[in-house]
Amino acid sequence: MKENLLAQPDDYQESIERVDYDFGLNRRSFVQILSTGLLIVAHVSPALAQRREGGRDTRGPRNLGARIHLGKDGSITVLSGKVEGGQGARAELTLAAAEELRVVSGQIQFVLADTALVPDDGITAGSRTSPSTVPAVRQACATARECLVEFAAKTWSVERKSVEVRDGKALDGVSGHSLGYSDLANSEEAKTFAETAPSDTELTPVKDWKVLGNPLLRPNGRDIVLGRHQYPSDIARPGMLYGKVLRAPSYGAKLISIDLGPAKALKEVVSLQDDQFVGVAAPTTERAEQALDAIAKTAKWETTEHPSSKTLFSYLKDHAQGGIPVNPFSDELAQAKQVLRQTYNVAYVQHSPLEPRAAVAEWTGDNLTVWTGTQNPFGCRGELVRPFHLPENQVRVIVPDFGAGYGGKHSGETGVEAARLAKAAGKPVSLRWTRQEEFIWAYFRPAAVIDIEASLNSQGALTSWHFVNINSGGSAIDTPYQAGKARSHFIGSDAPLRHGSYRGLAATANNFAREGFMDELAAAAGADPLEFRLAHLENSRLRAVLETAAQRFGWKECVKQKTPNRGVGLACGTEKGSFVAACAEIAVEGGRILVRRVCEVFECGAILNPTNLYSQVQGAIIMGLGPALREEMQFENGQILNPGFRKYQVPRFADVPEFDIHLLNRSDLASAGAGETPIIAIAPAIINALFHATGIRVREMPIRIPAGK
Repeated sequence: MKENLLAQPDDYQESIERVDYDFGLNRRSFVQILSTGLLIVAHVSPALAQRREGGRDTRGPRNLGARIHLGKDGSITVLSGKVEGGQGARAELTLAAAEELRVVSGQIQFVLADTALVPDDGITAGSRTSPSTVPAVRQACATARECLVEFAAKTWSVERKSVEVRDGKALDGVSGHSLGYSDLANSEEAKTFAETAPSDTELTPVKDWKVLGNPLLRPNGRDIVLGRHQYPSDIARPGMLYGKVLRAPSYGAKLISIDLGPAKALKEVVSLQDDQFVGVAAPTTERAEQALDAIAKTAKWETTEHPSSKTLFSYLKDHAQGGIPVNPFSDELAQAKQVLRQTYNVAYVQHSPLEPRAAVAEWTGDNLTVWTGTQNPFGCRGELVRPFHLPENQVRVIVPDFGAGYGGKHSGETGVEAARLAKAAGKPVSLRWTRQEEFIWAYFRPAAVIDIEASLNSQGALTSWHFVNINSGGSAIDTPYQAGKARSHFIGSDAPLRHGSYRGLAATANNFAREGFMDELAAAAGADPLEFRLAHLENSRLRAVLETAAQRFGWKECVKQKTPNRGVGLACGTEKGSFVAACAEIAVEGGRILVRRVCEVFECGAILNPTNLYSQVQGAIIMGLGPALREEMQFENGQILNPGFRKYQVPRFADVPEFDIHLLNRSDLASAGAGETPIIAIAPAIINALFHATGIRVREMPIRIPAGK
């Protein structure tokens, strides 16, 4: 396994091991901290905080709120509304703060995702932490640094330009005087400096980075390894009960009647029915399950018809909203030497996070506090505010670092369920979804039907491109290739399953279909898949990752060395402002596809944390192997047929191929997010390798070799 990381400082391990972190601040202790120091409030312009793909900034500047607190004891606390679900936000934001404050990362404590304490940085999704929240944190910390410079210059009666901040100290190169952030926090004029410091302080250019761009492991990694960290499913409150919720026997089933008597007859059990919601709470999970089983036997349901996964793709096409667009390029098709038309299908898949949904809800009078694992803490607060008719300041959502989301934890239904039971019980209630509940009732990555039609002229060049995605979404739907006339559409469908965000969301389906079809076009043109792509590719960043991947993989040599039942394939793509290319080598044995080797090259601008970025790319490839080879939700008569890891098989250690992961560091470009794009190239690289190995074209994900082939 090859790694391509930036050099790690020799003192790196020591710098993080000496720090004792406390990520469990309560409101009282936090207020006590705030009363003994200086709070910096930063305003960030849309250019930093609101930047969107395509330059669509429709809102004006927003107040990012309290961002950094300088303690009189020298402590530095930085705050963000982002969450840590294993993707590395805590380390990345720590690096950003340390860079602008001119301190080592171990001096900073980060408070994340507590709606009573932190600013609303939006949902943790769409690879937005790097391009949006990192600049916001840097701006606030640069403002704090300028406060220290102003304070030092005034104290020493020198010009500002003669003061430099280094190692957390303001230094006067002439007199040798120094002042630290604690001196600023203890000064009588501290607030004046905070109020007058410019909010548009220039950020440190990449060439001058001392902290950013260097590796940093997860700051609370020691607690996680030693089992000290409390995940949402570990939270315990005094007098807490354990909840269970009655689930319908099939999708769309309506509860007609139920008898809560058997649950009420059990000691210390609380039961609740509110229309279709039925739940119980008890001192132990075992007793709660006993109570739920007792009343479930009395429930009467009205079921409805529901389509089967066996007919899913025809169902999606038949229920396309507004009809399927017709190719408008009839002239190009008529004049073309060759016209290709194909349909690609992508199944529903589950996120299957390490930690299923969990929440603890506690009422104190009319005030509600919920601890839960969500990627959207302020959105979750909104979901709690509405049904209980509470003002926002009476609802607090706290998100401990949790066990993965992959886009699957945007909603807050578990918190709402726990809060309903806690209100009925008058005690805190912990609600933990089982793995089966997670598989059945959490939303899915959407299935897709993708129709593509393209034409080639006599020189083998694309003259038209028509691409229609049904159901899964418009992310990365536009082709990056020069195609004469091109048009892409996304149209919805009356989807049979609840679906939502996923790592890479629709980009995985759109890139799968596009890159598979590009290989088909290359074959029709009699061209090498790499050369065909490069001939139609003007984007220099996408060309760079593709050419680098092909060179490192040895593409030309591998294509020539034809071995029975072994093949190579490649794919590339762009999404969320970053660029990826992958080459894969596979073997076909006993009707199974075995991925032997993967070279992936990824570029997302200036690299903020190379250790974490490498892990993101590695994890994305492994995660992408699952839907590519096996993962698929199967359902019939409104019931999921494979709601567990025995029948729904995510990648195992045996599935992990040899890796050559290469990170292109573009220090001349702004940093883009890296949580999603690395996943989109692996599946199409595999189907293209399958054709090279066997001559079989497969246009469905998961990729299966047809019986008898």
